[in-house]
Amino acid sequence: MATQLETTGALERRLSLSVPMADIGAQVQKKLRDLARTVRMPGFRPGKVPMKMIEASYGAQVQAEVLGDAVSKAFSDAVTEHGLRIAGQPRIEPSTAAGEGMAGFTAVFEVYPEVALGDPSAVAVERATCAVGDTEVEKTVEILRKQRVTWSEVQRPAADGDRATIDFVGTLDGVAFPGGTAEDFPFTLGEGRMLADFETGVRGASPGDKKTFPVAFPEDYTAKELAGKTAQFEVTVKKVEASQLPALDAEFAKQLGVADGSLDTLRADVRKNLEREVSQRLRGRVKTAVMEALPSLARIDLPKALVQAESEQLAERAKADFKQRGMDVKDLPIPPEAFAETAEKRVRLGLIVGEIVKTKGLQAKPDQLRKQIEEFAQSYENPGEVIRWYFSDRERLAEVEALVVEQNVVDWVLANAKVTDTPTGFDELMAANG
Repeated sequence: MATQLETTGALERRLSLSVPMADIGAQVQKKLRDLARTVRMPGFRPGKVPMKMIEASYGAQVQAEVLGDAVSKAFSDAVTEHGLRIAGQPRIEPSTAAGEGMAGFTAVFEVYPEVALGDPSAVAVERATCAVGDTEVEKTVEILRKQRVTWSEVQRPAADGDRATIDFVGTLDGVAFPGGTAEDFPFTLGEGRMLADFETGVRGASPGDKKTFPVAFPEDYTAKELAGKTAQFEVTVKKVEASQLPALDAEFAKQLGVADGSLDTLRADVRKNLEREVSQRLRGRVKTAVMEALPSLARIDLPKALVQAESEQLAERAKADFKQRGMDVKDLPIPPEAFAETAEKRVRLGLIVGEIVKTKGLQAKPDQLRKQIEEFAQSYENPGEVIRWYFSDRERLAEVEALVVEQNVVDWVLANAKVTDTPTGFDELMAANG
């Protein structure tokens, strides 16, 4: 086998291959003889089919298979010989340049770029910080109380914080519109669940009152047929209920799992859970900040094959997401090209992260894996079972390993980059997704 490697672009290479046809012919004859032992044809017993008939029926298929295997092996051997790291699949085509008795081919492909990491001290990262104090603990305790609120019926005008149960009919130009009618509909005044005009119309009404009032829908309302229009609502108030928070006492603490009813123990548990949640959210924010800053660490050419593959994967994920939401995606155009920019960012980041892991030795260590799994297990009732569940499956361990490696990269960047701590409000942090 002879090979010749050419550089045809920044990352593109062309490899010329040739394989001896005598070897191909010998392999074809061997496979046909093996096939003759078992092949069945009408009028012949197994193993008695004439070789000419077998060659006529299967010769072309077997030759294509043998030649394909030979070219694949030749390409694989050449890649090893030249020390290449292939990005994506090669494009293999026949060539007429081979010598007599040889079958020639060319393989065009891309290689992974060399990633030269810059000075990490020039990378700027904002690290979000947030402290959990007594105020945050008490605020969370109040939320826990509100989650266990009880309601008692009252005979007075409805006010903010009350729950009103109503019947209503909405009309546009005197005609009821879809979704504008309900019976025994409960909502809490002041929560902003209903449009402001609607809440204003119900506020101050007593049980048994019937009111008619206008409600203006905003221009960006989700139902396009109502956006920017004003409807009339006829509302009958059937019930008004006042909320009553549970007392902050031993009984309340016991309801939340504190066996001895100690409020100090309850607050300590709340603080511990808050600190864990805040830590996880801060870690997520810092990781995002680091990953957004990392592309400045290296300028690299991107293999088109990897970008295309990533674009196609993102398009498939988008299609699966739409399908999960109940949309018919059969005729929905989701071209991979629409995700090219995102794909380029992901490929670039992946190459840089991979180089950092390789050159800085940031692979996940067994003790790190166990520590991460134990952290996951803390929030479950039986941590031991969760730990065993992770360690019983290689795929689950691989997912944890990827998270640990990412965190190792984040820690390395934070230790070497220009980091600015940025205080973040507790409410803003907890309100954010994730």
